[in-house]
Amino acid sequence: MVALKAWALLSAFTLAARAGSTVWSGSFNSYSTSADFDLWSWSNQVGSYQWYIHGSGATSKYLALDSSYKNPAATSEQRGLKLTIDQTSNWNGQTMERTELIPQTTANLGTGNLFYHFSVKRGTTNPPNSAYEHQICFFESHFTELKYGVGSNPTNLVWMVGGVEKWSTPFSADTWFNFAYDIDFSAGTVGLWASTGGSALTKVVSNIAASTSTNSADWHLGVLRIITAADTEDWYFSGVYVESGPITTSIGSGTSTGTTSTTTSQTTTSTTTTTTTTTPAPTTTTTTTTSAPTSTGTGATAAHYAQCGDKERSTG
Repeated sequence: MVALKAWALLSAFTLAARAGSTVWSGSFNSYSTSADFDLWSWSNQVGSYQWYIHGSGATSKYLALDSSYKNPAATSEQRGLKLTIDQTSNWNGQTMERTELIPQTTANLGTGNLFYHFSVKRGTTNPPNSAYEHQICFFESHFTELKYGVGSNPTNLVWMVGGVEKWSTPFSADTWFNFAYDIDFSAGTVGLWASTGGSALTKVVSNIAASTSTNSADWHLGVLRIITAADTEDWYFSGVYVESGPITTSIGSGTSTGTTSTTTSQTTTSTTTTTTTTTPAPTTTTTTTTSAPTSTGTGATAAHYAQCGDKERSTG
């Protein structure tokens, strides 16, 4: 009887920890090498990601895959992503440094209550420069996003809603920071769940009003740095997916090494806003490899740069 009760409690906990339904998976399991991202093009929209916002170098200069690049707690993942920005990362004539992936999907990522999950880390080699503003995992309208290099403490990761700081945490090296944007597109609100390492997500900011909107292809997984400079930065991403509620709070197996506890703060800070405008001139480059995602089941036919509008907002 005791064992039965224990099993029932464990089952209830498991359901509570993972009770959502995945709407879009951004797992890197189907990408063996960086060359696999090149299989996607405007005329061959395959895989989980659109890959066109990057510099003039080879894809291997900006994206790399390895099992050491993932959150160790994410046991279902084979590999994570190392994403690099440097002085060659200017996209489409812009002076900003950008390396970004866009969801490739026919799913509606802008309806009901959805949770946008991702984990991000920095190391001690090629760390981000806190002297410059960075926009991380942002929507085209910037109704919610992470930032680095802004606010009263530029070394913090800062969560923004409509350009206003709502929460922050020290961005410690070699620590996985797990996030889920809690977006209610029907109610027009957004909240934040967060944790580190293999710890379960907890809600750190309750949902507040926001101008929630997406065309299902304008969430940018990656980094935009407002300034081009000579230094190189490496960012690491893992655990990327979008789910419908209730939220999955567990991070893989729930165990991870190399994690640290962090002190967080919830604030409301207004910032100055400027706008950078460009006029894209679409180009198509297709590189063929012998392996990688070939399924078109999740591919949507998208117009050139329909996912990326002509404005990027700087809030420093």
